[in-house]
Amino acid sequence: MTERYVVAIDQGTTSTRCIVIDRRGQLVSLAQQEHKQHFPKPGWVEHDAAEIWRNVERLGPEALRRAGATIDQVAAIGIANQRETTILWDKKTGQPIGHAVVWQDTRTDTMVGRLDHLPGAEGVRHRSGLPLATYFSGPRVRWMLDHTPGLLERAERGEVLFGTMETWLIWKLTGGLHVTDVTNASRTLLLDIHTLDWSPASLEFFGIPRAMLPEVRPSIGVFGTATAAFPGVRIGAALGDQQAALFGQTCFAPGEAKCTYGTGSFLLLNTGSELVRSTHGLLSTVAYQIKGEPAAYALEGSIAITGSLVQWFRDQLELIASAPEIETLARTVSDNGGCYIVPAFSGLYAPHWRSEARGVIVGLTSYITKGHLARAVLEASAWQTREVVDAMNADSGLALKTLRVDGGMTADNLLMQYIADVLDVPVVRPLAAETVSLGAAYGAGLAVGYWPDLEGLRQNWHRAAQWMPTMDAERRDSEYANWKRAVSRTFDWIQG
Repeated sequence: MTERYVVAIDQGTTSTRCIVIDRRGQLVSLAQQEHKQHFPKPGWVEHDAAEIWRNVERLGPEALRRAGATIDQVAAIGIANQRETTILWDKKTGQPIGHAVVWQDTRTDTMVGRLDHLPGAEGVRHRSGLPLATYFSGPRVRWMLDHTPGLLERAERGEVLFGTMETWLIWKLTGGLHVTDVTNASRTLLLDIHTLDWSPASLEFFGIPRAMLPEVRPSIGVFGTATAAFPGVRIGAALGDQQAALFGQTCFAPGEAKCTYGTGSFLLLNTGSELVRSTHGLLSTVAYQIKGEPAAYALEGSIAITGSLVQWFRDQLELIASAPEIETLARTVSDNGGCYIVPAFSGLYAPHWRSEARGVIVGLTSYITKGHLARAVLEASAWQTREVVDAMNADSGLALKTLRVDGGMTADNLLMQYIADVLDVPVVRPLAAETVSLGAAYGAGLAVGYWPDLEGLRQNWHRAAQWMPTMDAERRDSEYANWKRAVSRTFDWIQG
């Protein structure tokens, strides 16, 4: 019998990948292409959506070629994507209107501050489960409508469409299907997280025409059939990248948590069919929804800058030539020398939500070397994780017992050990480290019967590495206190 596969399109912040997955959940082949990051002004981050689509068109056939597979061996496609990145395009021509505005972008800061004081703001927060922040798509849509003459009127006539990246890719793959899934829709501030449909009151609050929004669907279920890149193959799943990682880590039960360490880092805790409202700065979000079943919800702690801090250290400061070198450099010293880096490049996300904050390096003395700075870069990811875990424990009433981790930064053993130390719990990495792609593939395979059920997926999960805490409690508490003092120095930097 001819082997069958599932293909995951993993459309991330810095690159796009097409990955071929087999029935055992193992990676058969991978094709990857970075796309350009555009920084037209301070705080602005943009992507060219047309470039990203061209990459998908190239990568799909390349991934199949590397797997030695043909298109008729592909059972389904699953899509995972950077979530809040916002694209507008012309319905008739299919061409993007300007660049996509990326989730890290802070240009809506002043607008969000103004909206947050309006009478309807509390209703938006309640319906969406999210704080009003520059992080989310809704304010970006409003900004784009405000800053292109005539665009609002065209949007009201249904001539301009909005989507996050999975919506754009499904549109291009199918030749015009305009849909999103509940996980991505839940990151816009426009979805009612209870009804799982667009909120008329929230659309009115932001002044966004309903005609430009996609249809909201479950995450796992056949969306349509591709006519481009993978002609004839069904699209079986679409999930925001962090929800895809939760699914790929097989965190299907309430209380199971994972943290993905990539450009940013995202810790999600499955809360089951119960929507838990955070009182400690976390997000209430949709974890996933299988067609015909109730949605599963999650608490999320979003950290804007972790892996991208290493990129900054490499590309802007040029202190290392490649990302893996940071571990080697950090190991040249035994501690941070009293230096802390708080990377509030785009403000602070969970649990602070301070969009006016900006990054600081504190504790500099003439003693500090680039080795100390490298260690401070890695420690920043660990301490930001600790802040989120503390908030999650408080909101859920549970104490985290183990943290499942994935993403590119998990290859850094020093970082993983430090995370175990500051959390005081075991940190576990699965055999399949790229769980974002795996989650998209799992969802697509479930939708078409390639895998029978969730229990079958659990059997694919295997532990590859584990780090146990070794730091003594007194040092942990002292370092954490120093970190929190450093964080407080970032507040109120942007005033207005």
